[in-house]
Amino acid sequence: MDQKKIDRINELYRKSKAEGLTAEEKQEQQKLRMEYRMAIVGNLTNSLKNVKIKNPDGSIVDLVPKSDKNEQKGH
Repeated sequence: MDQKKIDRINELYRKSKAEGLTAEEKQEQQKLRMEYRMAIVGNLTNSLKNVKIKNPDGSIVDLVPKSDKNEQKGH
């Protein structure tokens, strides 16, 4: 997400506190916030793909989401 959109989110937030938003502005704010949340989730997901876990026996394994673990076990 680019800085212009983040600035717009902040601008709409300040306006909502100061004077309120029109229906169109509320809709724009909701859309921008959802886009921001999805960008954060995507970044976090990509970061977690690079995490490794060191087991007590010294072996190192990739971090696997719970949903993937269940599929690997045959559930």
